[in-house]
Amino acid sequence: MLHLAAPTDPAWVQAALADLPSLLLDHAHCEKKAASTAMNLIFRYVEDEGLMEPLSALAREELAHFELMLGVLRERGLRFTRLEPSAYAPALLAAARKDEPHRLLDTLLCCALIEARSCERMKLLSEALGPAGEPRLAALYKSLLASEARHFHGYVELASERYGREVVVARLDLLAAHEAALLSNPADRPLRMHS
Repeated sequence: MLHLAAPTDPAWVQAALADLPSLLLDHAHCEKKAASTAMNLIFRYVEDEGLMEPLSALAREELAHFELMLGVLRERGLRFTRLEPSAYAPALLAAARKDEPHRLLDTLLCCALIEARSCERMKLLSEALGPAGEPRLAALYKSLLASEARHFHGYVELASERYGREVVVARLDLLAAHEAALLSNPADRPLRMHS
């Protein structure tokens, strides 16, 4: 279970199918940012030895996915270029408390929710792309589901080891409601993996 408070609006899938170049470019940026986030946590919490190896492994896997997406872009004749970032992650992380140890707990859970939403949307893409004439992309997104779900559970487990399951579930409920509210905002935004 991915602990999302609301499903993705089906209109997002249709928008993604209508603008695959933008979606694929943003997906590459998301993988790069996910690796960077894991590394930033390693640097910020260097005294927490139990974070080092799991986050290092996660960062390596995210970088492998980044390289995979660079290959997809290249195969389609698309360049990896700068892209205006989505407001989603900063808005989600704005709900994280600033004082420790709450900051680490909330950051781990926000990262978990980002991975959960990625997993949910990749599943939707894997189901929609085949009928849309993109079987290779459908297979690619299907192949990424297990790792996205594992990343979600990994972040939740790291939080649970430090704060206990009951505290984590209660806080995850609150942050998941915030995450769902962010995606329900009807603001006009460019297509992104998390728009």
